[in-house]
Amino acid sequence: MTTLITNGAVITRDAARPFIDGGAVAFEGTTIVAVGETSELRAAYPDAELIDAKGRIVMPGFINTHMHYYSTFARGINLGGRPATTFGEVLKGLWWKLDKMLTLDDVYYSAVGPMIDAVRMGVTTAIDHHASPCAVRGSLFKIAEAAEMIGVRSNLCYEVSDRDGEKIAAEGIAENIEFVRHCQAKGDDMLKGLVGMHAQMTVSQKTLEALVSAAEGIGAGYHIHAAEGVEDVVNALALYDRRVIERLADNRILNERSLVVHCVHVTDEEIDLLANSGVAVINNPESNMSNAVGCSPVLKMLERGVLVGMGTDGYCVDMTQSLRGVHAIQKHVAGVPSVGWGEPHQMLFENNKTVVNRLIDGTTGVLAPGAYADIVVIGYQAPTPINADTYSSHLLFGVSGRNVDTTVINGRVVMRERELVGIDEEKLMADSRQQAAALWARI
Repeated sequence: MTTLITNGAVITRDAARPFIDGGAVAFEGTTIVAVGETSELRAAYPDAELIDAKGRIVMPGFINTHMHYYSTFARGINLGGRPATTFGEVLKGLWWKLDKMLTLDDVYYSAVGPMIDAVRMGVTTAIDHHASPCAVRGSLFKIAEAAEMIGVRSNLCYEVSDRDGEKIAAEGIAENIEFVRHCQAKGDDMLKGLVGMHAQMTVSQKTLEALVSAAEGIGAGYHIHAAEGVEDVVNALALYDRRVIERLADNRILNERSLVVHCVHVTDEEIDLLANSGVAVINNPESNMSNAVGCSPVLKMLERGVLVGMGTDGYCVDMTQSLRGVHAIQKHVAGVPSVGWGEPHQMLFENNKTVVNRLIDGTTGVLAPGAYADIVVIGYQAPTPINADTYSSHLLFGVSGRNVDTTVINGRVVMRERELVGIDEEKLMADSRQQAAALWARI
Protein backbone atom coordinates (compact mmCIF):
# COMPACT_ATOMS: atom_id res chain seq x y z
CA MET A 1 0.00 0.00 0.00
CA THR A 2 1.15 3.52 -0.79
CA THR A 3 1.21 6.15 1.93
CA LEU A 4 1.25 9.80 0.89
CA ILE A 5 2.34 12.70 3.10
CA THR A 6 0.76 15.79 1.57
CA ASN A 7 0.65 19.59 1.85
CA GLY A 8 4.09 20.01 3.40
CA ALA A 9 6.93 22.47 3.35
CA VAL A 10 9.18 19.69 2.09
CA ILE A 11 12.92 19.91 2.75
CA THR A 12 14.25 17.07 0.63
CA ARG A 13 18.04 17.28 1.16
CA ASP A 14 18.16 16.38 -2.53
CA ALA A 15 20.32 18.79 -4.52
CA ALA A 16 18.09 18.40 -7.57
CA ARG A 17 15.14 19.99 -5.79
CA PRO A 18 15.94 20.92 -2.17
CA PHE A 19 12.64 22.55 -1.21
CA ILE A 20 9.02 22.07 -2.34
CA ASP A 21 6.29 24.32 -0.97
CA GLY A 22 3.00 22.44 -0.91
CA GLY A 23 4.94 19.26 -1.52
CA ALA A 24 4.27 15.58 -0.94
CA VAL A 25 6.21 12.37 -0.34
CA ALA A 26 4.90 8.93 -1.35
CA PHE A 27 6.31 5.70 0.07
CA GLU A 28 5.55 2.02 -0.34
CA GLY A 29 6.90 -0.59 2.05
CA THR A 30 10.26 0.65 3.27
CA THR A 31 10.99 2.92 0.32
CA ILE A 32 10.14 6.39 -0.99
CA VAL A 33 8.64 6.11 -4.47
CA ALA A 34 7.94 9.75 -5.37
CA VAL A 35 8.50 13.32 -4.21
CA GLY A 36 6.78 16.30 -5.78
CA GLU A 37 3.84 18.66 -5.73
CA THR A 38 0.83 17.51 -3.72
CA SER A 39 -1.55 17.84 -6.67
CA GLU A 40 0.69 15.70 -8.89
CA LEU A 41 1.16 12.92 -6.34
CA ARG A 42 -2.51 12.86 -5.34
CA ALA A 43 -3.34 12.26 -8.99
CA ALA A 44 -0.62 9.61 -9.35
CA TYR A 45 -1.64 7.74 -6.18
CA PRO A 46 -5.42 8.20 -5.83
CA ASP A 47 -5.84 5.25 -3.46
CA ALA A 48 -2.96 6.10 -1.15
CA GLU A 49 -3.37 6.37 2.61
CA LEU A 50 -3.04 10.08 3.41
CA ILE A 51 -1.09 11.88 6.10
CA ASP A 52 -1.91 15.57 5.81
CA ALA A 53 1.07 17.69 6.88
CA LYS A 54 -1.17 20.79 6.91
CA GLY A 55 1.64 23.11 5.88
CA ARG A 56 4.11 21.73 8.40
CA ILE A 57 7.76 20.92 7.65
CA VAL A 58 8.38 17.50 6.09
CA MET A 59 12.01 16.36 5.98
CA PRO A 60 14.30 13.35 6.41
CA GLY A 61 14.60 12.03 9.95
CA PHE A 62 17.48 13.25 12.08
CA ILE A 63 20.63 11.11 12.35
CA ASN A 64 22.72 10.80 15.53
CA THR A 65 26.19 9.44 14.74
CA HIS A 66 27.41 8.97 18.33
CA MET A 67 25.17 8.00 21.24
CA HIS A 68 25.52 6.21 24.59
CA TYR A 69 22.11 4.75 25.40
CA TYR A 70 23.23 3.32 28.74
CA SER A 71 24.11 6.81 30.01
CA THR A 72 20.38 7.50 30.35
CA PHE A 73 20.42 5.59 33.66
CA ALA A 74 22.67 8.31 35.11
CA ARG A 75 19.85 10.85 34.77
CA GLY A 76 19.18 12.02 38.33
CA ILE A 77 21.75 9.77 39.97
CA ASN A 78 23.60 11.03 43.07
CA LEU A 79 26.82 9.20 43.86
CA GLY A 80 28.02 11.70 46.46
CA GLY A 81 31.70 12.32 47.00
CA ARG A 82 33.90 15.21 45.94
CA PRO A 83 32.92 17.01 42.72
CA ALA A 84 35.05 16.04 39.71
CA THR A 85 37.75 18.51 38.73
CA THR A 86 39.08 16.70 35.64
CA PHE A 87 37.67 14.61 32.82
CA GLY A 88 39.44 11.56 34.21
CA GLU A 89 37.63 12.03 37.50
CA VAL A 90 34.31 12.20 35.65
CA LEU A 91 35.04 8.86 34.01
CA LYS A 92 36.15 7.15 37.22
CA GLY A 93 33.61 8.77 39.52
CA LEU A 94 30.49 8.33 37.39
CA TRP A 95 30.63 6.42 34.12
CA TRP A 96 32.94 3.59 35.15
CA LYS A 97 30.93 3.05 38.33
CA LEU A 98 27.66 3.01 36.41
CA ASP A 99 28.64 0.79 33.48
CA LYS A 100 30.20 -1.84 35.76
CA MET A 101 26.87 -2.37 37.55
CA LEU A 102 24.74 -2.88 34.43
CA THR A 103 22.96 -6.19 33.97
CA LEU A 104 21.52 -7.30 30.63
CA ASP A 105 18.07 -6.16 31.80
CA ASP A 106 19.57 -2.77 32.65
CA VAL A 107 21.13 -2.64 29.19
CA TYR A 108 17.72 -3.28 27.60
CA TYR A 109 15.77 -0.71 29.59
CA SER A 110 18.48 1.94 29.48
CA ALA A 111 18.16 1.72 25.69
CA VAL A 112 14.35 1.72 25.55
CA GLY A 113 13.99 5.16 27.16
CA PRO A 114 16.30 7.13 24.84
CA MET A 115 14.95 5.24 21.82
CA ILE A 116 11.45 6.42 22.70
CA ASP A 117 12.86 9.93 23.10
CA ALA A 118 14.52 9.53 19.70
CA VAL A 119 11.21 8.71 18.03
CA ARG A 120 9.57 11.65 19.78
CA MET A 121 12.34 13.98 18.59
CA GLY A 122 12.47 12.69 15.04
CA VAL A 123 15.75 10.77 15.27
CA THR A 124 15.33 7.87 12.87
CA THR A 125 18.93 6.57 12.87
CA ALA A 126 21.44 6.31 15.73
CA ILE A 127 24.96 4.90 16.05
CA ASP A 128 25.44 3.72 19.64
CA HIS A 129 28.60 3.01 21.63
CA HIS A 130 27.97 0.65 24.56
CA ALA A 131 29.74 -0.52 27.75
CA SER A 132 28.67 -2.98 30.47
CA PRO A 133 31.84 -4.74 31.71
CA CYS A 134 30.04 -7.23 33.94
CA ALA A 135 27.44 -8.03 31.28
CA VAL A 136 29.39 -7.95 28.03
CA ARG A 137 28.20 -11.04 26.22
CA GLY A 138 24.76 -10.57 24.74
CA SER A 139 24.67 -6.85 25.50
CA LEU A 140 24.56 -5.69 21.87
CA PHE A 141 21.83 -8.22 21.15
CA LYS A 142 19.79 -6.77 24.04
CA ILE A 143 20.09 -3.28 22.58
CA ALA A 144 19.15 -4.69 19.17
CA GLU A 145 16.07 -6.26 20.74
CA ALA A 146 15.02 -2.84 22.03
CA ALA A 147 15.76 -1.22 18.67
CA GLU A 148 13.60 -3.74 16.81
CA MET A 149 10.71 -3.22 19.24
CA ILE A 150 10.86 0.60 19.14
CA GLY A 151 11.80 0.75 15.45
CA VAL A 152 14.94 2.92 15.38
CA ARG A 153 17.49 2.30 12.60
CA SER A 154 20.61 1.36 14.56
CA ASN A 155 24.32 0.67 14.38
CA LEU A 156 25.84 -0.80 17.57
CA CYS A 157 29.24 -1.63 19.00
CA TYR A 158 30.81 -2.60 22.33
CA GLU A 159 33.61 -0.39 23.68
CA VAL A 160 36.58 -2.68 24.24
CA SER A 161 38.80 -1.55 27.11
CA ASP A 162 41.51 -2.94 29.39
CA ARG A 163 40.27 -1.04 32.41
CA ASP A 164 38.48 -4.14 33.76
CA GLY A 165 41.14 -6.69 32.82
CA GLU A 166 42.15 -8.82 29.87
CA LYS A 167 39.30 -11.32 30.22
CA ILE A 168 36.61 -8.65 29.88
CA ALA A 169 38.55 -7.00 27.04
CA ALA A 170 38.51 -10.35 25.23
CA GLU A 171 34.78 -10.68 25.85
CA GLY A 172 34.29 -7.22 24.32
CA ILE A 173 36.21 -8.23 21.21
CA ALA A 174 34.12 -11.39 20.88
CA GLU A 175 30.85 -9.50 21.37
CA ASN A 176 31.75 -7.03 18.62
CA ILE A 177 32.76 -9.70 16.12
CA GLU A 178 29.77 -11.95 16.84
CA PHE A 179 27.35 -9.04 16.54
CA VAL A 180 28.87 -7.74 13.29
CA ARG A 181 28.63 -11.22 11.78
CA HIS A 182 25.03 -11.51 13.01
CA CYS A 183 24.11 -8.24 11.30
CA GLN A 184 25.86 -9.26 8.10
CA ALA A 185 23.97 -12.56 8.05
CA LYS A 186 20.71 -10.75 8.76
CA GLY A 187 21.29 -8.41 5.81
CA ASP A 188 18.93 -5.72 7.09
CA ASP A 189 19.88 -2.03 6.98
CA MET A 190 17.82 -1.48 10.13
CA LEU A 191 20.64 -3.10 12.15
CA LYS A 192 24.39 -2.87 11.58
CA GLY A 193 27.51 -3.18 13.69
CA LEU A 194 30.92 -1.58 14.13
CA VAL A 195 33.95 -2.71 16.14
CA GLY A 196 34.10 -0.55 19.24
CA MET A 197 36.85 0.66 21.57
CA HIS A 198 36.66 3.06 24.49
CA ALA A 199 39.70 5.30 23.97
CA GLN A 200 43.30 4.48 23.22
CA MET A 201 44.28 5.43 26.80
CA THR A 202 42.41 2.37 28.12
CA VAL A 203 43.36 0.00 25.28
CA SER A 204 46.79 -1.64 25.54
CA GLN A 205 48.82 -2.44 22.47
CA LYS A 206 48.23 -6.15 23.08
CA THR A 207 44.46 -5.69 23.16
CA LEU A 208 44.49 -3.31 20.20
CA GLU A 209 46.40 -5.80 18.08
CA ALA A 210 44.08 -8.63 19.17
CA LEU A 211 41.03 -6.59 18.21
CA VAL A 212 42.44 -5.60 14.82
CA SER A 213 43.39 -9.22 14.16
CA ALA A 214 39.88 -10.43 15.10
CA ALA A 215 38.31 -7.82 12.84
CA GLU A 216 40.45 -8.74 9.81
CA GLY A 217 38.32 -9.60 6.83
CA ILE A 218 34.88 -8.95 8.31
CA GLY A 219 34.50 -5.59 6.53
CA ALA A 220 33.43 -3.57 9.57
CA GLY A 221 34.87 -0.22 10.58
CA TYR A 222 35.91 0.90 14.04
CA HIS A 223 34.19 3.25 16.49
CA ILE A 224 36.49 4.82 19.09
CA HIS A 225 36.81 7.90 21.28
CA ALA A 226 39.92 9.83 20.28
CA ALA A 227 41.71 12.76 21.94
CA GLU A 228 38.59 13.74 23.89
CA GLY A 229 40.45 14.73 27.05
CA VAL A 230 44.09 15.69 27.34
CA GLU A 231 44.56 12.46 29.34
CA ASP A 232 44.30 10.50 26.09
CA VAL A 233 47.15 12.50 24.54
CA VAL A 234 49.37 12.29 27.62
CA ASN A 235 48.92 8.51 27.73
CA ALA A 236 49.72 8.04 24.03
CA LEU A 237 52.89 10.14 24.22
CA ALA A 238 54.09 8.52 27.44
CA LEU A 239 53.53 4.89 26.40
CA TYR A 240 53.92 4.96 22.62
CA ASP A 241 55.75 8.19 21.81
CA ARG A 242 52.92 8.91 19.38
CA ARG A 243 49.91 11.18 19.52
CA VAL A 244 46.45 9.62 19.56
CA ILE A 245 45.60 9.92 15.86
CA GLU A 246 49.12 8.86 14.90
CA ARG A 247 48.78 5.67 16.96
CA LEU A 248 45.38 4.89 15.42
CA ALA A 249 46.83 5.41 11.95
CA ASP A 250 49.78 3.14 12.74
CA ASN A 251 47.34 0.40 13.73
CA ARG A 252 45.11 0.70 10.64
CA ILE A 253 42.09 2.02 12.53
CA LEU A 254 41.52 5.02 10.25
CA ASN A 255 39.46 4.23 7.15
CA GLU A 256 36.23 5.28 5.43
CA ARG A 257 34.10 2.86 7.44
CA SER A 258 35.42 4.02 10.82
CA LEU A 259 34.34 6.73 13.27
CA VAL A 260 36.76 8.58 15.54
CA VAL A 261 34.82 10.55 18.10
CA HIS A 262 35.61 13.98 19.62
CA CYS A 263 39.14 14.81 18.30
CA VAL A 264 39.40 17.83 20.60
CA HIS A 265 43.18 17.71 21.12
CA VAL A 266 44.55 17.19 17.63
CA THR A 267 47.42 18.86 15.78
CA ASP A 268 47.55 20.06 12.18
CA GLU A 269 49.55 16.95 11.28
CA GLU A 270 46.88 14.73 12.84
CA ILE A 271 44.16 16.59 10.95
CA ASP A 272 46.01 15.76 7.73
CA LEU A 273 46.07 12.09 8.74
CA LEU A 274 42.31 12.22 9.35
CA ALA A 275 41.64 13.92 6.02
CA ASN A 276 43.84 11.58 3.99
CA SER A 277 42.35 8.45 5.58
CA GLY A 278 38.72 9.36 4.81
CA VAL A 279 37.68 8.47 8.37
CA ALA A 280 34.64 10.22 9.86
CA VAL A 281 35.16 12.48 12.89
CA ILE A 282 32.12 12.89 15.13
CA ASN A 283 31.77 16.13 17.10
CA ASN A 284 29.70 16.24 20.30
CA PRO A 285 29.64 19.91 21.33
CA GLU A 286 27.52 19.85 24.48
CA SER A 287 29.24 16.80 25.94
CA ASN A 288 32.64 18.41 25.37
CA MET A 289 31.48 21.59 27.08
CA SER A 290 29.91 19.66 29.95
CA ASN A 291 33.10 17.66 30.55
CA ALA A 292 35.24 20.80 30.16
CA VAL A 293 37.60 19.02 27.76
CA GLY A 294 37.76 21.82 25.19
CA CYS A 295 36.36 22.63 21.77
CA SER A 296 37.15 20.47 18.77
CA PRO A 297 38.69 22.43 15.84
CA VAL A 298 35.71 21.56 13.66
CA LEU A 299 36.02 24.47 11.25
CA LYS A 300 39.69 23.76 10.58
CA MET A 301 39.00 20.06 10.02
CA LEU A 302 36.21 20.81 7.57
CA GLU A 303 38.44 23.27 5.70
CA ARG A 304 41.10 20.58 5.40
CA GLY A 305 38.66 18.03 3.97
CA VAL A 306 37.80 15.94 7.04
CA LEU A 307 34.30 14.44 7.06
CA VAL A 308 32.94 15.80 10.37
CA GLY A 309 29.57 14.61 11.60
CA MET A 310 27.53 15.39 14.70
CA GLY A 311 26.48 13.29 17.68
CA THR A 312 25.26 13.80 21.22
CA ASP A 313 27.52 11.41 23.22
CA GLY A 314 24.51 10.63 25.41
CA TYR A 315 24.25 14.23 26.61
CA CYS A 316 20.83 14.54 24.97
CA VAL A 317 18.74 13.00 22.20
CA ASP A 318 17.55 16.15 20.42
CA MET A 319 19.79 16.80 17.41
CA THR A 320 18.56 20.39 17.03
CA GLN A 321 20.11 21.05 20.43
CA SER A 322 23.48 19.83 19.15
CA LEU A 323 23.02 21.89 15.97
CA ARG A 324 22.76 25.02 18.09
CA GLY A 325 25.65 23.84 20.26
CA VAL A 326 28.08 23.63 17.34
CA HIS A 327 26.86 26.97 16.00
CA ALA A 328 27.41 28.78 19.31
CA ILE A 329 30.65 27.23 20.58
CA GLN A 330 32.52 27.63 17.29
CA LYS A 331 31.67 31.35 17.20
CA HIS A 332 32.55 31.75 20.87
CA VAL A 333 35.95 30.07 20.60
CA ALA A 334 36.86 31.83 17.35
CA GLY A 335 35.77 35.18 18.77
CA VAL A 336 34.18 35.90 15.39
CA PRO A 337 30.37 36.12 15.22
CA SER A 338 30.22 35.51 11.47
CA VAL A 339 31.82 32.04 11.46
CA GLY A 340 30.13 28.71 12.00
CA TRP A 341 26.92 29.37 10.11
CA GLY A 342 26.90 26.83 7.28
CA GLU A 343 29.14 24.21 8.87
CA PRO A 344 26.74 22.97 11.59
CA HIS A 345 24.05 22.37 8.95
CA GLN A 346 26.58 20.55 6.76
CA MET A 347 27.63 18.35 9.68
CA LEU A 348 24.13 17.37 10.77
CA PHE A 349 22.26 17.12 7.50
CA GLU A 350 24.90 16.24 4.89
CA ASN A 351 27.86 14.64 6.67
CA ASN A 352 25.79 12.53 9.07
CA LYS A 353 23.94 11.22 6.03
CA THR A 354 27.26 10.33 4.38
CA VAL A 355 28.52 8.59 7.54
CA VAL A 356 25.46 6.34 7.79
CA ASN A 357 25.17 5.64 4.09
CA ARG A 358 28.75 4.35 4.08
CA LEU A 359 27.64 1.69 6.56
CA ILE A 360 24.41 0.48 4.95
CA ASP A 361 23.51 -0.90 1.54
CA GLY A 362 20.63 1.51 0.89
CA THR A 363 20.23 5.26 1.34
CA THR A 364 18.77 7.37 4.12
CA GLY A 365 18.85 11.06 5.04
CA VAL A 366 17.22 12.26 1.82
CA LEU A 367 13.68 12.45 0.43
CA ALA A 368 14.14 10.99 -3.02
CA PRO A 369 12.81 7.97 -4.91
CA GLY A 370 14.65 4.83 -3.86
CA ALA A 371 15.71 6.14 -0.46
CA TYR A 372 14.45 4.58 2.74
CA ALA A 373 11.23 6.12 4.06
CA ASP A 374 12.79 7.78 7.14
CA ILE A 375 10.62 10.89 7.36
CA VAL A 376 9.48 13.37 9.99
CA VAL A 377 6.67 15.94 10.07
CA ILE A 378 7.50 18.93 12.25
CA GLY A 379 4.73 21.04 13.77
CA TYR A 380 6.49 24.39 13.82
CA GLN A 381 4.47 27.58 13.43
CA ALA A 382 6.95 29.88 11.72
CA PRO A 383 6.81 33.60 12.57
CA THR A 384 8.43 34.47 9.22
CA PRO A 385 8.23 32.85 5.77
CA ILE A 386 9.79 29.41 5.19
CA ASN A 387 11.24 28.90 1.74
CA ALA A 388 14.35 27.57 0.01
CA ASP A 389 16.39 30.53 1.27
CA THR A 390 15.21 30.55 4.88
CA TYR A 391 14.58 27.00 6.08
CA SER A 392 18.10 26.55 7.49
CA SER A 393 17.59 29.54 9.75
CA HIS A 394 14.25 28.17 10.95
CA LEU A 395 15.82 24.78 11.73
CA LEU A 396 18.59 26.45 13.72
CA PHE A 397 16.69 29.14 15.63
CA GLY A 398 13.10 27.90 15.71
CA VAL A 399 12.70 24.14 15.47
CA SER A 400 13.14 21.77 18.40
CA GLY A 401 12.92 18.01 18.46
CA ARG A 402 9.83 18.45 20.62
CA ASN A 403 8.11 19.97 17.56
CA VAL A 404 8.11 16.62 15.75
CA ASP A 405 4.54 15.38 15.29
CA THR A 406 5.01 12.32 13.08
CA THR A 407 7.98 9.96 12.71
CA VAL A 408 8.25 7.36 9.95
CA ILE A 409 11.16 4.89 10.04
CA ASN A 410 11.78 2.40 7.25
CA GLY A 411 8.21 2.98 6.09
CA ARG A 412 6.72 2.26 9.52
CA VAL A 413 4.71 5.08 11.12
CA VAL A 414 6.20 4.89 14.62
CA MET A 415 4.60 8.09 15.89
CA ARG A 416 1.59 9.88 14.42
CA GLU A 417 0.43 13.25 15.70
CA ARG A 418 2.53 12.78 18.88
CA GLU A 419 0.97 9.38 19.62
CA LEU A 420 3.35 6.40 19.56
CA VAL A 421 2.05 3.55 17.42
CA GLY A 422 2.22 0.02 18.85
CA ILE A 423 4.47 1.07 21.74
CA ASP A 424 3.23 0.97 25.34
CA GLU A 425 5.28 3.95 26.48
CA GLU A 426 3.68 4.20 29.91
CA LYS A 427 4.53 0.61 30.85
CA LEU A 428 8.00 0.67 29.34
CA MET A 429 8.96 3.85 31.16
CA ALA A 430 7.50 2.58 34.44
CA ASP A 431 9.58 -0.60 34.07
CA SER A 432 12.61 1.53 33.20
CA ARG A 433 12.24 3.62 36.35
CA GLN A 434 11.99 0.48 38.47
CA GLN A 435 15.08 -1.00 36.80
CA ALA A 436 17.07 2.22 37.24
CA ALA A 437 16.11 2.52 40.93
CA ALA A 438 17.37 -1.01 41.58
CA LEU A 439 20.63 -0.18 39.77
CA TRP A 440 21.12 2.98 41.84
CA ALA A 441 20.56 0.99 45.03
CA ARG A 442 23.31 -1.48 44.02
CA ILE A 443 25.73 1.34 43.32
